[in-house]
Amino acid sequence: MKINLAKTAGFCFGVRRAIQLAFHTAEKGKTVHMLGDIVHNEEVVSQIRRAGIIKITRLKNGENKILLIRAHGTPPSIPQKALKLGYEIVDATCPMVKEIHKTARDMERKGYKIIVIGDRLHDEVRGIVGQLDTKAIVIDNIKHIPAEKIKKINRGCIIVQSTQNLDKVLKIVDILKRLVKELVFFNTICKPTRLRQDEMKKMPLKNNVVIIIGSRESANTKRLYEISRSLNKQSYWVTSKNDIKKAWFKGAKTVGITAGASTPDATTQGVIEYITGIR
Repeated sequence: MKINLAKTAGFCFGVRRAIQLAFHTAEKGKTVHMLGDIVHNEEVVSQIRRAGIIKITRLKNGENKILLIRAHGTPPSIPQKALKLGYEIVDATCPMVKEIHKTARDMERKGYKIIVIGDRLHDEVRGIVGQLDTKAIVIDNIKHIPAEKIKKINRGCIIVQSTQNLDKVLKIVDILKRLVKELVFFNTICKPTRLRQDEMKKMPLKNNVVIIIGSRESANTKRLYEISRSLNKQSYWVTSKNDIKKAWFKGAKTVGITAGASTPDATTQGVIEYITGIR
């Protein structure tokens, strides 16, 4: 079988930066706390834990401690509280997510009601809505548009979770345009996500089997799988080589492989080596 690895597979800039910051912070000799996981990948989380960074569920006495802000960002109330408790802050928020925060705050100050298209319970979305003084409207599915509430908005501004599927987002935007008198749309899906999704629209058509590697908690990996599956039913989402079934490749001549933005290269290489060895 011929294996075709996506050019965009693996760590994006924001994830790579966050992980490097985490390891650098762990070397400072202080206790490092983190509210949640640095990124959505179990292997990376395990590496971070082995480096000595402690995952906590609530802020404690922060004297001589560091609070590491994760790649997905956080509401400003968290670092504000941490500083009062004595923590030093190291911010690993993806710069592109920070730009989304700024856009949301700026447009709210200009009098726009913020509408966020994204996964309601995702850490990034929570971080976005946490930037605002007023309550944002979050839409996670075209079937869940609160039409009556939307109709009451005079001036609306759409912000998008950075890892959303653009095609699905545009369908929601089209409906919202009919409901809101004045509507501004910012396509805040990040460039790495757009490039991955563009590549994924081609890969399933050129390969017999497609393997998407990433955590089940990874939003961007989920989007890649959804796109691939819609174009090629022989698409499989795995977290590592241990999830692979040899029967998937029966009669296959070509296999396309990609990996989510928080998937380590070592995990991807392990999958490639395993598939290469299938006879």
